[in-house]
Amino acid sequence: MSEAQIPDPTLERLPLYYRRCLEALGRHEPVVSSDDLAVAADTQAAIVRKDLGHLAERGRPGVGYEADRLAARLREVLGVDHPRPAALVGAGSLGRALARYPGFEAYGLKIVLLFDNDPDKIGRKFGKLEVEPTENLIASIRKRKVQIGIVATPAEVAQHVAQMLARAGVRAIWNFAPRRLTDLPGVVVKNEDLARELAVLCHRLSWTQG
Repeated sequence: MSEAQIPDPTLERLPLYYRRCLEALGRHEPVVSSDDLAVAADTQAAIVRKDLGHLAERGRPGVGYEADRLAARLREVLGVDHPRPAALVGAGSLGRALARYPGFEAYGLKIVLLFDNDPDKIGRKFGKLEVEPTENLIASIRKRKVQIGIVATPAEVAQHVAQMLARAGVRAIWNFAPRRLTDLPGVVVKNEDLARELAVLCHRLSWTQG
């Protein structure tokens, strides 16, 4: 099986295995077991072994997987072996938090551009990024050859911003705006619906307390 044919459920678990490997390396633990990885992904050790079999990775029986080797293989398969430049649109509270978050680079993403249309934010620095006016978006993205866009704008402008990103040449969009993006041919879109996740969490909490 080629890497392009990895089943979607397996692909969803691979970043969790990768994170567990990074944790192990940070603690100077040379080996991670299938049980360790299963706990990290909320699955079973047998499923871990099957998942990693798609990557031609075989652990040592009774020992486990070499954490550095497995992390390197997962980086390669997930495409996070080198940071990809990204542009973030929206310098509100969420956008600023995303701009300052240091953990993205380990997962192959480096925010290099930050845009907003609020005159009070333009020219200000958040972390290492200076806010540019949204009118500069297309030219700046093309100049930096950015292929990933992050949308953290209000719902009413998110679709327009996404279309601007697509015109600029962005190939993938990570959307945090509270609306789904549509009509973006050739662009991979990942929608994060934070309000929905919060509602589900509150619903589950009410049942556990009931």
